[in-house]
Amino acid sequence: MAELRQAIRAVAKTSVISGANPSTYDLADPFKLWVIQVVIIIATTQLLALCMMRMRQPRVIAEFIGGVVLGPSVMGHIPGFTNAIFPAAGMPVLTGTSTIGLVLFLFLVGLEIDVRLLKRSARASTVIFVAGLVVPLGLGAGLGVGVYKEFVDSGENFGLFLLFTAVATGITAFPILCRILTDLQLLDTALGIVVLAAGIGNDVVGWILLALTIALVNASSGLTALYVLLASAGFAIFLLYPVRWGYVWLARRTGSLEEGSPTPFMMTMTLIMILSSAFFTDIIGVHPIFGGFLAGLVIPHENGFAISLVERIEDLVSSLLLPLFFTLSGLNTNLGLLNTGMTWAYIVIICVVEFASKFVTCGLAGYSIGFNWRESAAIGSLMSCKGVVELIVLNIGLQAKILDPRTFSMFVLAALILTFMTTPLTLFFHPARYRIHNRKSPAEVGSADREIAAGHRSSSKDEVISKFSIVLDKIEQLPSAMTLSQLFQTPCPPAPSSVSTSAEEKTIEHSLEVLPTLVRGPSHSGISVDAIRLIELTNRTSAVLKSQEADVLLHNDPVVSIFRTFGYLNQMVVSAAISVVGYEEFPDAIAQHAAEFGSQMVVLPWSRGAVLTEDAEEEGRTAGVRNPFDGIFHKAASQDQTNSIVYSDLIRKVLLRSTVDVALFVDRGMALKFSGAVADQHLFLPFIGGPDDRLALRFLVQLCANPRVHATVVWVDELADDKDGAASLTSRKAAGNTRLTAAVIDTVDSRQSTQTRLASETADRLLWDRFTDPSGLHNVGIASALSRIKFTRQQSAEPLHKIVELVQLESAKLTVGKNLMVIAGRSCRMAVESHKAELQKLGSSAGTSVAGAVSQTVGDVGAALVASGTGVSFFVLQASVSAS
Repeated sequence: MAELRQAIRAVAKTSVISGANPSTYDLADPFKLWVIQVVIIIATTQLLALCMMRMRQPRVIAEFIGGVVLGPSVMGHIPGFTNAIFPAAGMPVLTGTSTIGLVLFLFLVGLEIDVRLLKRSARASTVIFVAGLVVPLGLGAGLGVGVYKEFVDSGENFGLFLLFTAVATGITAFPILCRILTDLQLLDTALGIVVLAAGIGNDVVGWILLALTIALVNASSGLTALYVLLASAGFAIFLLYPVRWGYVWLARRTGSLEEGSPTPFMMTMTLIMILSSAFFTDIIGVHPIFGGFLAGLVIPHENGFAISLVERIEDLVSSLLLPLFFTLSGLNTNLGLLNTGMTWAYIVIICVVEFASKFVTCGLAGYSIGFNWRESAAIGSLMSCKGVVELIVLNIGLQAKILDPRTFSMFVLAALILTFMTTPLTLFFHPARYRIHNRKSPAEVGSADREIAAGHRSSSKDEVISKFSIVLDKIEQLPSAMTLSQLFQTPCPPAPSSVSTSAEEKTIEHSLEVLPTLVRGPSHSGISVDAIRLIELTNRTSAVLKSQEADVLLHNDPVVSIFRTFGYLNQMVVSAAISVVGYEEFPDAIAQHAAEFGSQMVVLPWSRGAVLTEDAEEEGRTAGVRNPFDGIFHKAASQDQTNSIVYSDLIRKVLLRSTVDVALFVDRGMALKFSGAVADQHLFLPFIGGPDDRLALRFLVQLCANPRVHATVVWVDELADDKDGAASLTSRKAAGNTRLTAAVIDTVDSRQSTQTRLASETADRLLWDRFTDPSGLHNVGIASALSRIKFTRQQSAEPLHKIVELVQLESAKLTVGKNLMVIAGRSCRMAVESHKAELQKLGSSAGTSVAGAVSQTVGDVGAALVASGTGVSFFVLQASVSAS
């Protein structure tokens, strides 16, 4: 009982309620001070990281600068700050935590190293990495002579100091190099592949030399150093062969390698291997980080296993543990010691030697193997990157007492300057317009002939659109993509049967027989669908690995696999490609992919799902359909507003940058009701005029080539309001000319002229007359399609209200088992009428607030359908600029 009371009193003494100060270091309970330190470090580094991101600088710079700010250089001048937050007695706990983070980080570094890259460009990368290592090592040793004589006590080992400065000068920061290449989108270029492979070789040799240096420092004699090196080499061989074989065998037995994801048991074994390896390299006198690095080399890269493993641990390492190490580096940096002219002169000399030794030698090596001068200069700039690796090297030198605080601060400042310079110099020498990307062809699905499919390009505006690129960046878009792909296809002719058929079935069979005159190709319908899977590229290690192993992801990605299987089961020509780029680069990646693969139309599915109730299912309709624009129209706290706005902005950028036709499919539940090729589909097209509406009309005729697709087309002419007279229409026309600034972003072209507008109106009439003239000459396929289309013409002073009314009437006419989809042109780029006021009026009557971004994304007709609460799916098309 007495012991219990004593324990209670001890706890009470450490309680804030009892007046205890949580920042006071307590050896028996260091947790409170550790939490305070970590929170301050993470908050400071995160704030600085936001600034560094805008400058396209790696996060490590922010983390190190945060340490400098919290250290003796800045905050250390505040009386009592260092003793209260970072007391000397409390640093071992922080140091131990950071060491664990460093070991795990080096494990991720070793895991990033893929020997297959070396094989892919062995000769070129070897030339660059040898040139970028031998010369810098020699110049680094020469630099060490001057620094030693000027700043180092003569009692220190001269040879070890020269070896250390040589390694610090010759090493390249592979992790930062990899992320810079990723951020600048150079990983899929010849330059990026060669530099990455050269960085791998440089990094491996640099770590070996660093291990040699530390072994020599920690050894009491030359014979002991030899034993340390032999033990290190033997342990490396043991890990890379027997342990690797056993690890792969265990991954296969547990199913982890086949599934591409480690089981909890494999995660446990991986952590044991990392810590045991770090423990062994530490006790033999090298450093625990080398054990973590070697453990990373053991992990197999097959089937995306390494990517999944990294995703399990990288957030903890990068967000919590690693910032502690770099902040400690900053705490050990005292810029106040750099207080003489000679010190700053040597900082300049260090920067020049470290940069020039890499830039000149690697640049000349690149030029000698065939790169032009811009690419060679970019190679030299990238290989001179220091960053994380050099900071680790310098900290090891400080711990081993090879460097004193002054020389440590000098080399650290130089490393930061060179890291900061890497990205701007690369962009200066090798901007995006000079890059040539080596993108791989999409994977084939089935036995379809890709070359034939690639040849389906429109040579004229009257030919059918037979080659589609569907964008997939979320698994929720698969139902919409499948629905559209099936709608684009034409059903196969039914197999011959001895059973007599009805008159309607004979008509369908006859249409299928004559359909090839309209559409021909390698599949039954001649339609090929190319899916481009977009994966966001971030600064995470797993994202970098994904960008390097995109060919593996192409076969393992669930979205791609599902869509390819769907195409195979429906006998479609389906291909797929994966693009791992930053979110801001999605529009450019889509446009480039469509241009490279000869796509005639880019399709963007937009679906946020729907709920099908039992009553609704019996009636053949959906209930609880989630509107993709809910986040824009309504401001309810329970709705995802950000996603709608961000994705809407992405769509507008795609519409702006695409050089081919673009279609946006807003799925309001159609995918749930669509029951395959046997479903009856009814299309409704409100025709106002302009190139986008003409594309929509031609595309609707193409879809009606399917005998089970029928359509209604209404040309809505706008009249002056009876109350306001012609002045009202004139004011709306004036608004249309003054409110707009861009031809493709908005819905009306402000750069039009009277001549272009008249030409567009003439084209509207000619196309309308061509399809509505009963005496017109059409081939059998088009004639069959037109027989299932009803053409009418109506006038209204409020065209958007009229369109909404017509859509509601068409929807009410449909029987059970039929679907309604509206097809509309996105804009009226050759018109002058502005529907802004009417759209706002329509939204107000429905209790919604229509944002300008909505009409700019889906056009005025699409915005009117959503604002009015019309729960139909719609297909918005924008013609390519050349077609306009």
